[in-house]
Amino acid sequence: MQPIAGLSPPPPGRTQAHAGTADEPYLRALLRLLARVPLGVAHALGAFVGWWIAHTPNRQRRNALINIALYRPELDTRAKIRLRNRSFAAFGRTYAEMGRLWLGPPEEVLGLIREVRGGELLRRDDGRGLIVLSPHLGAWELAGLYLAAQGPTAIFYKPQKRLDDVIVAARRRSGATLAPITARGIRALVDALAAGGYAGILPDQEPRADKGAAFAPLFGVPAWTMVLVNRLARKSGARVIFMFAERLARARGYRIHCLPAPDGIDSDDDVTAAAALNLGIERCIDVCPEQYLWAYRRFRRRPPGEPKVYVGGLGDYDAIERARRLRRAAAPT
Repeated sequence: MQPIAGLSPPPPGRTQAHAGTADEPYLRALLRLLARVPLGVAHALGAFVGWWIAHTPNRQRRNALINIALYRPELDTRAKIRLRNRSFAAFGRTYAEMGRLWLGPPEEVLGLIREVRGGELLRRDDGRGLIVLSPHLGAWELAGLYLAAQGPTAIFYKPQKRLDDVIVAARRRSGATLAPITARGIRALVDALAAGGYAGILPDQEPRADKGAAFAPLFGVPAWTMVLVNRLARKSGARVIFMFAERLARARGYRIHCLPAPDGIDSDDDVTAAAALNLGIERCIDVCPEQYLWAYRRFRRRPPGEPKVYVGGLGDYDAIERARRLRRAAAPT
């Protein structure tokens, strides 16, 4: 049997920093298995794992409920918990479908797309490049594959501790160039935009650097937000849009959404631009909130003097009360 692309063993001499972890052989075997089972079966397995996480006290489900309570404070307690539980079922499906999305032939994977809404926003008739922002919503790996199939694409990429070679091969297989999160990677994005191509960026990760970011509201709470997007847009003259792949029910495939970016996302004022970027993320989440990666600790970094977000008991009511206190602290006096 021929090895599946991207799942060959690490080459001889590969450094320990890039060799993955001890559990990587098992993860590779699991990916091979999930790539071969029907998508509905993979989604069912993933949903079960997500259900188990949602119903076992742990920090991930507490953090997700805090984020959801910040996002939709008007929901009653039961509705918040239901949204959290549905989001973990979607969380499980996201990772269970990775085998198919990473290892399947590109034409087969792209054939799972049933509809594209707002696809005209991807056109580059004026010769300018296009910055495409894809939050951790739905099947973000499919969104990246679809983007690269539309034309020359550079994707901003953070090397991973696990399965890095698999991810790199998967994202390159439709022609994308991977731009590492370094000065060299930023130059690759600039070059791609100057040539009239696409630059793909995940906009909802918390920047680690002390520079190149600003606090701006997300769900009404200050979030440490990248300012790379507005600086790239001003430097290159590129337009900015949002795009994500919504997962359809009963493994029927996916729907691509393209949304215009809010006004001000290319502002020369970093705080204004960061606020517009976060507003665009909120608008994407509003389409299918149960498919967002709510467990991500988006508010780890806090403005000086502000209380930490992800602390407290693991119970549901503890998490909701924590969010209520944070919103009160963030409200203008």
